[in-house]
Amino acid sequence: QVQLVESGGGLTQAGGSLRLSCAASAGTLSSYSLGWFRQAPETDREFVAAASTNSVTYYEDSVKGRFTISRDNAKNTMWVQMNSLKPEDTAVYYCAASAKWRGIVIRPDQYDYWGQGTQVTVSS
Repeated sequence: QVQLVESGGGLTQAGGSLRLSCAASAGTLSSYSLGWFRQAPETDREFVAAASTNSVTYYEDSVKGRFTISRDNAKNTMWVQMNSLKPEDTAVYYCAASAKWRGIVIRPDQYDYWGQGTQVTVSS
């Protein structure tokens, strides 16, 4: 059983940066594929970025070149560094872990564990 705890959300202006963290308070992340999702009001949860167990990464097109996902299995933590933020990046961001897959996972229904979510607000 993995429990994920997120931190690092907040308010920033367009063009600013934020770094979200996701730590496993129980269990170990080394054998899990990991991902970040976001959900704006009245929209479906949207894939943002993923990292496989061997740290191959993949990004949704709108965040490529601006967001960077990373993981440190020794620290049982993953991050997403978000640069050049835009108002349309405003959402609740969720981290997730998949026990069934080791590669890149982009579908939310393929993840087994979720963080509680952290709000990111980007003002224009």
